[in-house]
Amino acid sequence: MKAAIISALALAAVANAHFTMQYIWVNGADQGQNTDLRVPPNNNPVTDVTSTDLTCNVNGLSGAGVNTATIPAGANITFEWHQHAQRTGEDAISGGHKGPVQVYIAKASSTAASFNGQGTVWTKIYSSGLINPTSQQWATDIVNANGGKHSVVIPSSLPAGQYLLRAEIIALHVAQSYPGAQFYIGCAQVNISGGGSANPPKIAIPGAYKSSDPGITVNIYNNLKSYTAPGGAVWSG
Repeated sequence: MKAAIISALALAAVANAHFTMQYIWVNGADQGQNTDLRVPPNNNPVTDVTSTDLTCNVNGLSGAGVNTATIPAGANITFEWHQHAQRTGEDAISGGHKGPVQVYIAKASSTAASFNGQGTVWTKIYSSGLINPTSQQWATDIVNANGGKHSVVIPSSLPAGQYLLRAEIIALHVAQSYPGAQFYIGCAQVNISGGGSANPPKIAIPGAYKSSDPGITVNIYNNLKSYTAPGGAVWSG
């Protein structure tokens, strides 16, 4: 009963507190709002794991008209999320949106702008979930405390070329049944210079995520002790 009440209160408090990825930083340099990003039409989440919207959000299969950032292999990339087109005056993401933060990368077959990200092309390079089971601290709590930011180092062994960088936050506050988990997705277009010759493991998005995955359909208010994010293991490079 207590868990059900907490869940209901969480749903009521954050029903409209959606958000989008609005900035990337390259080695500490802010690239500007919505620069190099495939911008969705609104801040609503994706909830269907079989939809192509899971790849790069709604209308995200093409990057026509989007700039592609040139970054060196091994660069530190920071993603920044916000509820609205403002950096101050409200939490970056609602504190009730608890869940994991993940980052994937996929090499474009030609240009990043023309790449739709379909097929077995995505490699997971970052994942953080339930950080402290005792306090129920999640990766999203860290992102919110950091003003909406989280970072990843691009593996220096990736071959040079154009890529999509896919950042994902999964809000689990109403994930007790499917569809309930809310997928917030942002894709950036980058051109990696330098690099190596690695051929990392890959998954398909959509394809790899299942509604029955314990990281997708889960009750986070039931004294959760551990969490397994969807998408498999992180490739460290």
